[in-house]
Amino acid sequence: MPEPCRLSDLFDQPGLPDTPVSGVSLSDRLVRPGGIFVALPGLATHGARFAPAAVRAGAVAIVTDAAGRELIESGADPIGVPVIELADPRAAMGPLAARVYGEPAERLTMIAVTGTNGKTTTCSLLEAALLAAGRRVGMIGTMGFRLDGVELPADRTTITTPEAPELQSLLAQMVERGADTVIMEVTSHALDQGRTDPIRFDVAAFTNLGRDHLDFHPSLDHYFEAKARLFTAERTRAAVINSDDPRGRELVGRLQAAAIPVRTIGTAAAADYAPVTVRGSAEQTMITARTPSGGREFAMRLPGDFNVRNGLTALAVLDLLLADGPAFDLDTAIAGLAADVPGRMQRVRLGGAAPAVYVDFAHTPQAIAAAIDALPAGTDPATAPGGDDPGVPLRGRRIVVVGCGGDRDPDKRGPMGAAAAERADVVVITDDNPRTEDPATIRAAALAGARATERARAGTTTVLDGGDRRAAIAAALRLSRSGDVIAILGKGHEQGQQIGTDLLPFDDATVAIEEWRRLEPAGQAGSQS
Repeated sequence: MPEPCRLSDLFDQPGLPDTPVSGVSLSDRLVRPGGIFVALPGLATHGARFAPAAVRAGAVAIVTDAAGRELIESGADPIGVPVIELADPRAAMGPLAARVYGEPAERLTMIAVTGTNGKTTTCSLLEAALLAAGRRVGMIGTMGFRLDGVELPADRTTITTPEAPELQSLLAQMVERGADTVIMEVTSHALDQGRTDPIRFDVAAFTNLGRDHLDFHPSLDHYFEAKARLFTAERTRAAVINSDDPRGRELVGRLQAAAIPVRTIGTAAAADYAPVTVRGSAEQTMITARTPSGGREFAMRLPGDFNVRNGLTALAVLDLLLADGPAFDLDTAIAGLAADVPGRMQRVRLGGAAPAVYVDFAHTPQAIAAAIDALPAGTDPATAPGGDDPGVPLRGRRIVVVGCGGDRDPDKRGPMGAAAAERADVVVITDDNPRTEDPATIRAAALAGARATERARAGTTTVLDGGDRRAAIAAALRLSRSGDVIAILGKGHEQGQQIGTDLLPFDDATVAIEEWRRLEPAGQAGSQS
């Protein structure tokens, strides 16, 4: 870790002591001796109410706004440490934390990926590629914090992109442990709140924009502009953009106007990186791509056109890194793209006469549609009753299990149900993470969208209320026959389910295996009929 800063050096305010500062925290629970506690206004209360607890934990100063100072000074007892008032403490928090932790991002190759869908997959592909090429790689995102593929213990206060103090501390820890490259999923929340503002990324990538997080952003335009904050000269040196996406094309124009190097990926002829041939099987997808440096072939263990774009994005990022950054063998890195990505179109092998089962994180209408479209076509060895040719197989059905999260954008629930019903033969609506909402109310909204589509499709889709998630997975398996394909969507890699304020153990893949074992004799008998 770097030598501690002095409080008097961190703020342009007279009279501050030369007290050493060893950390910055947004939560009084995470304050350590020698740290600064940043007290921000919250939805329920002001963080300044926790200033006494932070001081007891060892805080040497409190940074807050005018309202926070007033709360602290109105307390019965003096706080005992300097209270530093700033007009916008949230905006100041990132640069402050970066300075306290020794500007760790400046000693790392930094890669950012943003977009509605595909962030985790693209980051995981990049991680696997760079590890294969011998880089020391840190990973920050939905699936946790890792260094060289090994999880790092950390107190998480957010789901994907950490708050600025936690992020800068984590980057410093990675530097100390020998990392040379860090790959980050960067969310719209993080960009809107300035969590990554002190970092200038070497490459930033944009995957796509769909409907999501409109419980936080007042409009889709606001959501897009939050993402667009990443693609400025202050925040990235180069960019990779999905030009199949209309918002991506808008970003390309902005980047070109700002003279920021940009590479495009997509299926259109004008894209810098585009697929020439795509050959898929249940086990892998083989892609031959056109690139600015010639043809490239690579494999991924992920089906679907959207994953082809994720792979092309990773390839373009690797090319840009080599153009003006660390040396590594590109062919070795490209071979690493064939790694497994947990929870993203993950095949769950049940054995026997089981249906094909896939688990995916899809939790927006756009992602649900893409995931179902990517499912391999199943076949049913059963013969059609009364058919002239008993040897002609029937197409296996697509059975989709999907739910919506509680305490999140409620307006996307109906479209999520509709997206599933438009493409599946059977849709089983269930719970995702209901959090503090009534699960039945959440399911009702998704069911309304799915059943409207069911009526419009006039009997080609069946929609069911599957109840709780385990029961719904069991129902999908019970309804299936050999040759069917089941997609369990929404939670992907997650190992728990949040019900109320409790996080209960739950893994979709594990539950599918457990429930199939319960049903296996009946399932096998059914598959023979």
